[in-house]
Amino acid sequence: MKPIGQRFLMIYAGVLTAVFAVTVLSGSVQPAKTLTLEQLDVQRINMREPDGTLRLVISNTDKAPGIYIKNKEYPHPTRKAAGMIFLNDEGSENGGLGFGGEKGKDGAAGTYGHLSFDAYEQDQLMSLDVEQHGNARSNTLTLFDRPNFPLTDLVNYAATIKNLPKDEQQKKILAYFDEHGGRPTQRLTLGTGPDSSVGLAINDIKGRPRIVLSVAADGSPSIQTLDEAGKAIGVPASKQ
Repeated sequence: MKPIGQRFLMIYAGVLTAVFAVTVLSGSVQPAKTLTLEQLDVQRINMREPDGTLRLVISNTDKAPGIYIKNKEYPHPTRKAAGMIFLNDEGSENGGLGFGGEKGKDGAAGTYGHLSFDAYEQDQLMSLDVEQHGNARSNTLTLFDRPNFPLTDLVNYAATIKNLPKDEQQKKILAYFDEHGGRPTQRLTLGTGPDSSVGLAINDIKGRPRIVLSVAADGSPSIQTLDEAGKAIGVPASKQ
């Protein structure tokens, strides 16, 4: 006869084996549900977290979303492009990708692409843009400064003045920026222009160009430093 302790260990080991077998056979740890398709044809996809928070929207032009701030959608005044909208952990817009292209009524070929990433509850801090109209092409990287107030504050304010003439609306919105920490400004622009030039402009905190480096289409280089009024105070490089 086996000692009681030894028999207990044997029984305990047998129970563990049985539990393990049941777990494996019954699939207690369920694998994630996976759907495999050869092709998916849709107009829009909304990707969400398990709690329903929207994190990514992929859409065609017709189903392009508005502006999302904390899972609430607001109308967008100009968004009409196929692409993707990125949203942060709170369901607020965090950047996006848009693209398109076609021949216009004038027969000129056109194309565009836009990639940007936003400040928290604000507009873009960085954008990368590609444009073409006919034979004129431009490619631009732009860095921005943005105010620290939530974009919803501006959206709500704009709704209170929407019945005013457009020029009055513009004046009041600029005044709103001035009263709440300053206007959005471009701080750096790097790109090629439709005239085949290439340049780098570095701006001050008010968006005024202060250093400009460029190479013209004919290959001539230029380096300028500018004062607050935009007057050149540096000596451009001489043509060779």
